Amino acid sequence: MTLIDHLLYALAWLSFGLLHSFLARPAVKGFLTPVLGSSYRLAYNAFALVHLLAVGAAGEALSDALPWAREGWLAILQALLLAAGLGIMLLALRAYDLGRFGGWTQWRQRIPPLAEGAEEPLRLSPLHRYLRHPIYFGALLFLWGLVRDELSLATAAWASLYLVIGSRFEERDLLRRFGPAYAEYRAKVPALIPWRGRVRL
Repeated sequence: MTLIDHLLYALAWLSFGLLHSFLARPAVKGFLTPVLGSSYRLAYNAFALVHLLAVGAAGEALSDALPWAREGWLAILQALLLAAGLGIMLLALRAYDLGRFGGWTQWRQRIPPLAEGAEEPLRLSPLHRYLRHPIYFGALLFLWGLVRDELSLATAAWASLYLVIGSRFEERDLLRRFGPAYAEYRAKVPALIPWRGRVRL
């Protein structure tokens, strides 16, 4: 990949990050509610998936990278990162109502976007005693476990940056929704790296 290829790929990731965050803002939800109604989150997730696939396709089109030769220990380490990342993401997802997470529940029960989660309590799974964003942590491990060539390295770098910045935007939303309860939790538990170990809540 040339420098121009890398810049174009970075712009593709930037477009995903900006649009994904923009569409999650309450003002945008309010604007789109008359059009999408209770299907907002379902449409939001579907659009994010299509956009992410487009970013991946752009990367493939820009890249002619061949896989790197890796030492045996590095291949083993990456396989462990892949397995750990996937395991952590699956374990973390078990703590969520996947119907709400995907938007299916809101669509079925006709819950408008701005009322979404208004009555929902702050739920903390066992993994949330170690870090505030276990799905993101698992995704980071998974991404770096996938690095095989120049394109996958660029993907891991840009996607990691997106996850770090995206977690900050998500924190603002969680503080707005849960107030002091989340602020107290945030003061005790790290965001993305479980450096404090298990925290008593």
